[in-house]
Amino acid sequence: MPKRLSYRDAGVDINAGDALVEAIKPFARRTLRPEVLGGIGGFGALCEIPKKYRHPVLVSGTDGVGTKLKLAFALERHDTIGIDLVAMSVNDVLAQGAEPLFFLDYFACGKLELHVAEKVVKGIAAGCEQAGCALIGGETAEMPGMYPEGEYDLAGFCVGVVEKERIVDGRAIAPGDALLGLASSGPHSNGFSLIRRILQSSQPGGGIDLLVPTRIYVKPVLKLLESVAVKGLAHVTGGGLVGNVPRILPAGTRALIRKSAWPRPEVFAWLKQAGGVAEDEMWRVFNCGIGMVLVVPRDQAGTARTLLEGEGERVYDIGEIEKSAGEPEALIV
Repeated sequence: MPKRLSYRDAGVDINAGDALVEAIKPFARRTLRPEVLGGIGGFGALCEIPKKYRHPVLVSGTDGVGTKLKLAFALERHDTIGIDLVAMSVNDVLAQGAEPLFFLDYFACGKLELHVAEKVVKGIAAGCEQAGCALIGGETAEMPGMYPEGEYDLAGFCVGVVEKERIVDGRAIAPGDALLGLASSGPHSNGFSLIRRILQSSQPGGGIDLLVPTRIYVKPVLKLLESVAVKGLAHVTGGGLVGNVPRILPAGTRALIRKSAWPRPEVFAWLKQAGGVAEDEMWRVFNCGIGMVLVVPRDQAGTARTLLEGEGERVYDIGEIEKSAGEPEALIV
């Protein structure tokens, strides 16, 4: 008689998956909002639109963490990479002026290591708490042969909501408006293929931590939107300031950004020196210390800066909007 095979024999441990769901329920429960109906475990996640919205518009975003994961594997640090995952989506949703409502994650691996997955999802829940959104569900996929031993992949999905007449779309941006930059916590989750290449030949000093999680700007910026006429928001991800700020500019304008307006963090100075990275390439790949840019009327810049600093942000007046005859661009001077 041939041997009776089980799913576990094929490399998939259903019990481990069930144990993970039970382990993460307390973390997810802490993120729940009043609009969430039911809990983790259903075929679909249910969430009402908050009743305060008269003409709600849903804003969605999805992203991953990229090859920053490779560094987390190498250093065996899995507790904050989930914050990165949340940050990349909620900051994108925020850029439309939307309040992140709920988040779902996708965790895929070759073999489910419960203690690792639990750390990752606990970080995801921590990120959701920072953003004020509910971790409403997700998927854990154990796929033998798809990933090297000890590795996994992550994807995140966020849905936010904004009042239709309060969507931030950049159309009102005009010459003379001020550019405010919110400090990043480091490279965030971009440029890590280059960072890992640099690490092959050089190691940073003791004060540099390349796994510091991406900063989540949601709560301070949402509070700002209640009292200041923010015209544009740019989340500075892959492409840096020169690639992301023009995405929110209307025709006939450009952003003049003064690089002397903020101190370049040590990590970027090290990357430039250790990798021999050209200055133009630094601006195209990394955020260089600014994780989000806000466009506000010049006469409201001081008020905006005071409010954001009161919420714990480091804020810099980094330039202004100018008239331009060409395509929208960000000019670093």
